[in-house]
Amino acid sequence: MKNSVTSLVLTILCIALAVLIAIFGINAFNLGGVFEEDTIRKGLDLVGGSSITFKAVPEEGSDVSMDDAIEKATNILRRRLDSLGYTEATIARVGSDQIRIEIPGIDNPDEAVQTLGSTAKLVFRDSDGNVVIEGKDVKSATKQYGQVNSDSLGSQYYVALEFNSTARSAFADATSRMAAKTDGNNYISIELDDTVISRPSVNERIDSTNCVISGSFTEDEATNLAVLISSGQLPVALEENELRSVGASLGSEALSTSIIAGLIGVILVMIYMVLIYRLPGFVSVLSLIAYTALFGIILAVAKVNLSLPGIAGIILTIGMAVDSNVVIYERIKEELRLGKTVKAAVKSGFSRAFTAILDSNVTTLIAAVVLWYYGTGSVQGFAITLFIGTLVSLFTALVVTRVILYALTEFKISSWFFGASNKKSADLVQ
Repeated sequence: MKNSVTSLVLTILCIALAVLIAIFGINAFNLGGVFEEDTIRKGLDLVGGSSITFKAVPEEGSDVSMDDAIEKATNILRRRLDSLGYTEATIARVGSDQIRIEIPGIDNPDEAVQTLGSTAKLVFRDSDGNVVIEGKDVKSATKQYGQVNSDSLGSQYYVALEFNSTARSAFADATSRMAAKTDGNNYISIELDDTVISRPSVNERIDSTNCVISGSFTEDEATNLAVLISSGQLPVALEENELRSVGASLGSEALSTSIIAGLIGVILVMIYMVLIYRLPGFVSVLSLIAYTALFGIILAVAKVNLSLPGIAGIILTIGMAVDSNVVIYERIKEELRLGKTVKAAVKSGFSRAFTAILDSNVTTLIAAVVLWYYGTGSVQGFAITLFIGTLVSLFTALVVTRVILYALTEFKISSWFFGASNKKSADLVQ
């Protein structure tokens, strides 16, 4: 009995703590509450942003297909945006030679262009002005954290590069020449559209397909540099045709209205669960509160871009969380009708419901992963909230609900409070 009281009290305290963290955040970890303005990123349909229209301009004498060039350029721009965390950005082809990009949360179109990166060529140029390699020669560029080499002190952020085999010899020759300079011009600059984005010094010949760019990088600086380099070279030049700010398509009050509507729905579900399932229904109320708090914390920590499809994913998983509880409670009621005690009915009910709940949630997780992998923009936003919500609902149903119900079975509570219609089946816990 003592252990049951302890586990019950600790579980309720943990739920209360999760609610407080979700609402007020943790200042020590720079984690804001979910109701604070900048804690959760919002999509273009909720907060507006910037719209950029680019016109594709092929090089003179080029025989590249415009359809292929637009498709490749779109894929490269999509990869840049996704790598920078703007998964809710939308990219669409306009006419035969234009691409329109809409980025949420950026009110200044010039800032949007800067965030997206240059639209022209990426080159590595030595201090003598010679082009060493181009963006197409870079296979990958990734942000890393750790010791750059055995001589470095401590860990730092840096960018790891990998070239293709054809660029190796050219890069080795260039680094050999630059390392030999003693006049302070021993560098190779990385330029986008003739703008220097990094100018690392060269201290030794690098005869390899791998090298690192180190310096006093912050995490964001290393991330942005890696994204710009790894995006490669666009097949055509893109000229800025139109830059403008756009307002929220759902209105400035859309998010708060959605939250209110969601809360009303949750409250109605809670009332229904208590009326139908009595004490287990009250437990499901605590489980839903835990679900909502945990989901909010994850959204804040993961900086998920929240749009209307994302909100739909949240509402959908709330229904899934309740559905899991319904399956469990119906199994418990069936066991009580067979004359089992409350304790035995609860244990058997969870055991019988586990497989059905696990199977349904795993299939949903698989669908969410497929949507995220093959989808873009808002589809990815829906997939992310669906995936997170499914995991959280699975946890609250199989852990939070189980712990509380198991603790309650140690008290002498009538089976009627657990949903049994026949009070003679097992009035008391034995």
